[in-house]
Order: sequence, then structure tokens, then C-alpha cells
Amino acid sequence: MARSSHNMATRPLVPGQAPGEGDGVTSTPPSQAPAETAGSAEHAATAAEHASATATVTAASRTGRSRRSGWPRLPPRPARPHRAWWVALVCFVALVGAAAFRATPSVFIDPLHAEFGWSNATISGAVSVNVLLYGLTAPFASALMERYGIRRVVACALLLIAVGSGLTVFMTAAWQLILCWGVFVGLGTGSMALAFAATVTNRWFVQRRGLVTGVLTAGGAAGQLVFLPLVALLVEGPGWRVASLVVSGAALAVVPLVVWLLRDRPEDVGLLPYGADENYVTPAEQGTGAARLALGALWDAARGRVFWLLAGTFAICGATTNGLIAVHFVPAAHDHGMAVPAAASLLAVIGVFDLVGTIASGWFTDRFDPRRLLAVYYALRGVSLMFLPLLFTDEVRPSMLFFIVFYGLDWVATVPPTIALCREHFGERGAIVFGWVLASHQAGASIVAFLAGLVRDTFGSYDPVWVVSGALCAAAALMALVIRDRAAAETR
Repeated sequence: MARSSHNMATRPLVPGQAPGEGDGVTSTPPSQAPAETAGSAEHAATAAEHASATATVTAASRTGRSRRSGWPRLPPRPARPHRAWWVALVCFVALVGAAAFRATPSVFIDPLHAEFGWSNATISGAVSVNVLLYGLTAPFASALMERYGIRRVVACALLLIAVGSGLTVFMTAAWQLILCWGVFVGLGTGSMALAFAATVTNRWFVQRRGLVTGVLTAGGAAGQLVFLPLVALLVEGPGWRVASLVVSGAALAVVPLVVWLLRDRPEDVGLLPYGADENYVTPAEQGTGAARLALGALWDAARGRVFWLLAGTFAICGATTNGLIAVHFVPAAHDHGMAVPAAASLLAVIGVFDLVGTIASGWFTDRFDPRRLLAVYYALRGVSLMFLPLLFTDEVRPSMLFFIVFYGLDWVATVPPTIALCREHFGERGAIVFGWVLASHQAGASIVAFLAGLVRDTFGSYDPVWVVSGALCAAAALMALVIRDRAAAETR
């Protein structure tokens, strides 16, 4: 009787079933108690029936209905996506809004030259200041995010972009262009640079970092895709001032979304980073000032060869993308008789395939050696630039479309593997070190943005620039292969 009572007390009940009903075990009077060996066999049989009954109840609950009573069961709630994915989405939208300005320089050069009489070198000089500050601001912005939080820094950066773009409608002198485009927008976009994507990825993700980095990096391409055709049409229609105000409004519109939804760390909302296990330890907050933190990371990183190789390759990356194609492709195409809206649309198509290529590069970075990926990317880019002078005509032809697709896939595909190498070699300071690597990217872009305009004014053609840029890409491919794997280097 004691055994039977124990079975009824511990075995789960099917809804609608009375205690002891259907359990397949009856109580036995003491006079009929079996021998000790038989009792052991009965206990084993009872345990087996217990497991079978539990499986039956579980199967019934999974089908949403009790086997005996017919009671309906509520379906299980679908698992909510991790908060990290929402943060990544907000960051993507913010990067799209910040990228609105990246669509303006290439289509503003001719209107500004026509209205104010400024030379290509003068206008390119303002762009050079912009891209230089974009790069120099990035490491300090990363340190500020470590010190004061992502949300505050990003909101202030978007406000700077809106102010800088909006004030250009009142300018009458070249120094005002340098102040608005170069200083205000340069500081704002620098704070929203790719180091921002690295900081968000490091804090909110443990798994899928390469993929998320690729998606966030593609935010700039998406902004170019959205705004470049629109800005070109506005310049041809109402004028460049209306286009400047649209860019300003786009940056301003993202600020409320950032303040409302963006959070600095997953721990702020009681979560662990995506993919972290129970052994994850939150990195200690940096107690030093932002400037000291940024300069300290640079000092430590600059003592190794890896930093200089990454900085050198990324400087060439900036020279051949932001400094060359982004600024001078539209004027170069216009020199060969192509309409400005058509050339701007081609640049926007680069943005479409950049979106695809960068996300794919993030996926590849999670699976393949980032050094070899960089070598392939730079080699292919160099080949395409060598052929570009032969492809310019007064209309869009298939050969030019092939270049646009090919170059678009490779545009900033270099970012995910570069961030991965910074994270591999520099650990928790990887985002700040990448900020300094990004500074070299923008330094290269700044130098080439100015020199390409100077070459155009001097020789009347951009052809020498394309050839030299292709050779630089070949050098970057070799530099990437020289970078040692950290694990292999430590074993030697």
C-alpha cells in the first residue's frame, strides 16, 4: 500500500483524470505481498509506466489538446528576437541618415563652380577637410562612446550633420564651405563612422559579429542608394540649396529614434550580449578620459607591425573609394559627355551592390581567413580601376554597368575583415584601434580627393589617377598577406 500511494503522489496527472485512474497499478493487500525480488521487478515496471505516461501527457500538450479531457491548450509563445537585433536596426537607420551627406559632394561640384566660380581644387579641398576630420574624429568618438555612452554621442553627431548641411544655404565664401562641409559635417560623420559599428558589434554581440558588422557597414551604402539619385534630381531641379536642406532634415529625423530606442549596453536592460553564455563577464568600464583612452590605445597598437599594415591597407581603401570614386566619378563621367543624373545613378547602383557585397563579406569573415579576403578584395579592385578609363563614354553601356556591379560588390567589403583583425590582435580595445585605422582610411581619402581635383585642373583629365590607384590596390593586396595570424604568431 505504501508503494501504491507513493506512485499516485509522485506521478503527474492528465487533466480531467482522477487520482489513481489509468495508472495501471492496483494496491495489493499485505497478505498478497510478493517476495522481495518480485517487488523490485514491480518497482521497475512502475517506473517504466511513469515515463510512458509522462511522454503521453507531453505529446498531448504539444498538440495543443489533452488526450482524455479534450481541454484546449494555448500555443506556446514565439520566442522574441534578442534586443541586440533591434539595436542593430536602429544603428543601421542612423547610419543611413548620416550617410545622406556622402551623396552630396560629387553632384555639388559643378553647381558650386557655376554659381561661385570656385575651382575644382577649392571645392575638393573642403571635401578633403571633411574626410580628414571624419577619420581623425573616429578614434576619439569611440573613446567618447566608452566614456559617455553610444546614445549621447550619436545624437550629438546627427545634430552636427544637420547643422553643417543646413548652414550651407547661407554661404557666400569658400571658407564658409570649408567650415560647414569640412568642420561641422566632418566632425558629425566622423562620430558616426565605421568605428561606431565596431563599438556596437563588440558590446551587443558575441556571435554573428562579422555578419552584423557587414550589415551596419552597408548602412552607408544604403544611404547612398536612397539619397544620391534624389539629391541629383534636386540639384538639377529646384537647386543645390533645396538638396542641402533635404540632407539636413534626413539627419535630424533620425535623432528621436536614437534617443528612444538605442541603449549603450545589453546590461542596461538586463540582458547578456547575443550569443553569450552564462560565463560571460561584462568588460570593466574605462575610468580614464576619452582622449587618454584613445591615445593610449594608439600608443600600444603602434608598437606592433600589424597596426601599420592594417593602417596602410585601409589608407589605400579610402583613397580608392571615398577619395576617388565617391568624389570624382560623376565629374569624370561628365567630362566624357554623360549627364550628371545618369552618372549619379550609376554611383547609386554601386551603393546597391555595396550593400550586397558588404553583408556577404561579413558572412565570409565569420568563416574564412580575413587576411586572404583582404588580399582578394584589393587585387580585384585594382584590376577594375585599371580598366575604368577605357569605359567612359557619353552614355551608359554594358561594359560600364559591369564595372559598376563589380566595383560595387568590392566597395567597402574590406571593412568586416579589417575589424575582425583589429578585434583579434587588440582585444577589447579593438574598436578604438579600428578608429585609428579608419583615420588612416580617411587620410588616404583626403589626400586623393584633393590630388585628383588638382590633376584634373592641371592635365584636363582624371586618367593618371585611375592608373596610380590601381597600382596602390595591388600593393595593399600584398600587405594584407604579410599580416600574421595571431595564434600562429604566439606559438612561435
